[in-house]
Amino acid sequence: MRGGVLRLKKGREARARVHPWLFKGDVAEIGAVEPGEAVTVVDFAGHFVGRGFFNPRPALCCRLATWDDEALDEAFFARRIAAAVARRPDPALARLVWSEADGLPGLVVDRFTDVLVLQSLTLGTAGARATLVAALRRVVGDLPVLLADDATAARLEGFEPARGWVGREGPAAVDVREGPVTFRVRLGGGHKTGHYLDQRENRARVAALAAGRRVLDAFCYTAGFACAALVAGAREAVGIETSAEALAGARENLALNGVADRARLVDANAFDELRRLERERARFDLIVLDPPPFTRGRAAVEAAARGYKEINLRSMRLLPPGGLLATFSCSHHVTEARFEAICREAAGDAGLRLRTLATLGQAADHPVLLTVPETGYLKGLLLERV
Repeated sequence: MRGGVLRLKKGREARARVHPWLFKGDVAEIGAVEPGEAVTVVDFAGHFVGRGFFNPRPALCCRLATWDDEALDEAFFARRIAAAVARRPDPALARLVWSEADGLPGLVVDRFTDVLVLQSLTLGTAGARATLVAALRRVVGDLPVLLADDATAARLEGFEPARGWVGREGPAAVDVREGPVTFRVRLGGGHKTGHYLDQRENRARVAALAAGRRVLDAFCYTAGFACAALVAGAREAVGIETSAEALAGARENLALNGVADRARLVDANAFDELRRLERERARFDLIVLDPPPFTRGRAAVEAAARGYKEINLRSMRLLPPGGLLATFSCSHHVTEARFEAICREAAGDAGLRLRTLATLGQAADHPVLLTVPETGYLKGLLLERV
């Protein structure tokens, strides 16, 4: 795929050589290129810069996949996928491809033992699905592949999100192991690709502190943190969730690990339930706040900040001295510094002193490129009430 030519405005090539995103304001002219096709990017003088996929619909109109003069074909994708897989510490349970961070913008691939889940985030990758699946199987073997496109990204990019098996069907669910904990991943349902692999290391870290503690897992989804804590010896865990599908998954995971007798699931809005628990003067020795993104754009950052502040303030008030709070944000536009400031303000309003034990982030199979800060989205703090 070599496609047409996109010429940059003067001076725009420097950033384009280190960051793969090109916006409409960067473009001087574009030749006859169909939406989703490969395009060769040149500077204003006509010198080669890179090659990527073009989409005139969004403001982010081109994502560079390579800075070398090479075709974006199956062999290219196979090389990039192989390099990404080689970097994973546990390629049997991992995010094998993390978009721009692995030189494959708009492509996410998760592996759950013998099943691959592929997610297209751009029109370019959606149009290249067949080639991408062939390249994947070339690298990791002829495994079942489930398409699980992100509906929000599809709407922005202008393509129909795919959800279903490519060719032969795979299993409805697979059991995966994270150390001593077993999770049942329901394929084709739920959020993202079926399981939050980005929190894998944080689940283990929290579990290591859980023995003997009473745990609150707010926004618990399928009870990942609660299961890990209970298996590690937590005295009790309470999970808060509103999704019926997620609650069913949580019950299944708790039973699968033999810890359901020490767990209680609450079908409630986490904001409302945290207020109720505060009124009742409830106490938890370990609280996990892992909400879904409160904003997907810059325009709603202030509203998101208010939401993060409220849940953190109320959670802090539920901690006894020595109690721990693991709090997270996966809203990209809420920066690490801003999130820390929000938590600091929450502690001030709560009239409590908290010690920072650690800063937390996404798992190693979600690499972050220094020159592409957008590849880093999950930030967190492990705090202790003093």
